[in-house]
Amino acid sequence: MKKIDKLILSSFIGPLVLTFFVVVFILLLVNMIKYFDDIIGKDLGWDVLGTLLFYFAVSVTPQALPLGILLSALITYGNLGEHFELTAVKSLGISLTRSLLPIFIFTLGITFFAYLSNNYMVPKAALETYSLLYDIKQKKPALDLKEGEFYAGIPDISIKVAKKYKDGITLKDVIIYDHRGRSGNKEVTIADSGKMYTIFNDQYLKLELFRGYNYSEGSSQDMSGQFNNAETFSKTKFDKTEIVFDLSSFGLQRTEKKWFASNRIMRNMRELVIDMDSVTREIKGQHLNIYSTQNSAFLFHFKKDSIPLTSDLKKYKKLHDSTLAARIKRDTSKSGKGLQYPFTPSSGMMAPVPRVHVPQHIGTKTVRFSDSLYKLPQNTSEITSALNRARMIKGQLQNYNTNVESYRYEYRVFEIQWHKILANSVACIAMFLIGAPLGAIIKKGGLGVPVIASIFFFIVFYVLSLMGEKWARAETTSMVFGMWMPNAVLFAVGFIFLRQARADARLFDADFYSVVIDKVKQRLPAWVRPKPKVG
Repeated sequence: MKKIDKLILSSFIGPLVLTFFVVVFILLLVNMIKYFDDIIGKDLGWDVLGTLLFYFAVSVTPQALPLGILLSALITYGNLGEHFELTAVKSLGISLTRSLLPIFIFTLGITFFAYLSNNYMVPKAALETYSLLYDIKQKKPALDLKEGEFYAGIPDISIKVAKKYKDGITLKDVIIYDHRGRSGNKEVTIADSGKMYTIFNDQYLKLELFRGYNYSEGSSQDMSGQFNNAETFSKTKFDKTEIVFDLSSFGLQRTEKKWFASNRIMRNMRELVIDMDSVTREIKGQHLNIYSTQNSAFLFHFKKDSIPLTSDLKKYKKLHDSTLAARIKRDTSKSGKGLQYPFTPSSGMMAPVPRVHVPQHIGTKTVRFSDSLYKLPQNTSEITSALNRARMIKGQLQNYNTNVESYRYEYRVFEIQWHKILANSVACIAMFLIGAPLGAIIKKGGLGVPVIASIFFFIVFYVLSLMGEKWARAETTSMVFGMWMPNAVLFAVGFIFLRQARADARLFDADFYSVVIDKVKQRLPAWVRPKPKVG
């Protein structure tokens, strides 16, 4: 590696590390603000908050890497152009394209790392993040008694205090309603003062009450132990009593991660391919069921009519029937009993096949209509039965079509995520092709113009990504066009900037546009051209 390559590469790595962590921090704040209300007041430990922040930071790397590369490339070549180092490089006979080579190779390595991160690290981090976030949402707020208000956070217990002193322990005028008996407000404790604190590692809440009464109301019991309708009432005075409440419901209860693992953002490319294959089999199964409805729809007049299966459905039917037959054979061999029900491999169902009785001797009359001969039954009940069957078949077909459309939508969702993993990785190269030539054209380093330009192009990329994903999900465009359109636009813009940078174009100089305007004015007709001012 030449010294000039080391100089340019070292000038790029420093801003890249800095901008990457800055962008991750900004995106992390944006995500945390969305869930701020769900996190605050839950008395979470620093270990839980640190874990959540770490997984959130890993989850935003697909957006942070392209933006960090764009900003660092702008800063690097802006600084080189501002300090005339880029001019010195060109004076040595090294072209701009050659000076981009070391950073471009380094960007390729970052792109491969982004692919590995998007495909393996991000799905696992998303699984950990959203499963932990769900458990945090389900967690009860921390125990917080407010003066003059009933607190019902403890199950079946309501507590009210008139005054809570600054030490957080001493209470004044305490009222406790105990509803654990499921019989209304029949257990009441009133105390003049008290103390409240937790014991056994915050697992239990202990109340020490002073100078109070306990009121209890309930059904009376006779000598035989049977309850009667007579009500009893007791009042107990105490100078000091202690009550302990279980706070286990306030702890963070973790849910098994398998309930979240089916979400598309928590799947890598291999798992997404498996999911798409499963959805495809479900779609083919629905299509096969649609073909099988003809056996029940045309039982008499058109029972010999048939609609041939397509080639892909024939293959699926053969595979499905062989798999199902092998499974049945295995189950029967284990149980040692024969089949107790008929098996219809054409529909893949293991149930008795319904047979509808159609009378063979029905009085008919002939109706001639449009040179066609129809025989309608004279019995109106048969017409009603046929109409009901037609409505039933129509409803079945509508249900099949609804299921197929639902599966197709699910398939597109998985396919969008598959393309997004690759597209977000390749976006690193597109952002570099925009940032480096644009920095050489602007010739301004620092965090002023580069930050503005980076935000602009990132917003363009983000908006185009949302539009393409929406079009692909709605099948307005093809999946490839919708998901790769943002990268194609950025690559086109990057090559334009690269061409202008190689020609030393001054796109951001006011003199450049003044010269262009003067040339346009000179080409205008004489009667349109503005007259020069005299005097």
